[in-house]
Amino acid sequence: MAFEIELKAWIDDPLMLKERLNTLGEYECAYEKDDTYWILSVPGSFAGSSGVRVRREQNIDADSRSSERVLVTYKVKEVRDGIEVNDEREFEVTDGKVFEELLERFGLSPGSIKKKKGWAWNCTLPGEPPVRAELSEVEGLGWFIELEIIANNRDEKTVSAGRNRLLSLLDSLGISKDRIESRAYTGMLRDLAQQRS
Repeated sequence: MAFEIELKAWIDDPLMLKERLNTLGEYECAYEKDDTYWILSVPGSFAGSSGVRVRREQNIDADSRSSERVLVTYKVKEVRDGIEVNDEREFEVTDGKVFEELLERFGLSPGSIKKKKGWAWNCTLPGEPPVRAELSEVEGLGWFIELEIIANNRDEKTVSAGRNRLLSLLDSLGISKDRIESRAYTGMLRDLAQQRS
């Protein structure tokens, strides 16, 4: 079982941050991620969750090799002082369309859609767990840095150590803690759509 300890923060200058990440981390890939969140229309369904996410992902790695995959994710989110601690389940499917037909048969329907593109790095320090850093442009919202640690458990000691590690890296990147965003992208996109209507 994997638990994510993660944060995201607003970014004003993505090109400058990209250069900084190139010096602090090991470049992994460029990516485009198209997410559809499938939900039940019954109130209270998937409490604490945003539903089932079907992600179509395209990557170009550091050696210019391209790959595509469809990932299915279900997670239960918890936010502690602006840091997410997620119980996540994820698996790959070979045919996204067929899987989405199955979701429809189970009574789910497509809800929010999110598109993001950017770059990823692996940032490590000796004796510390690796941190995945993603510099993402979320369509309709803007630029964000996402920092994530995968942990084996969610006890307070592990979460606290992960939180400190993420905040330390955020500081090393020159990003103020007041730029941390605790709202989910899907909620932010929904609020934006309501403001426009």
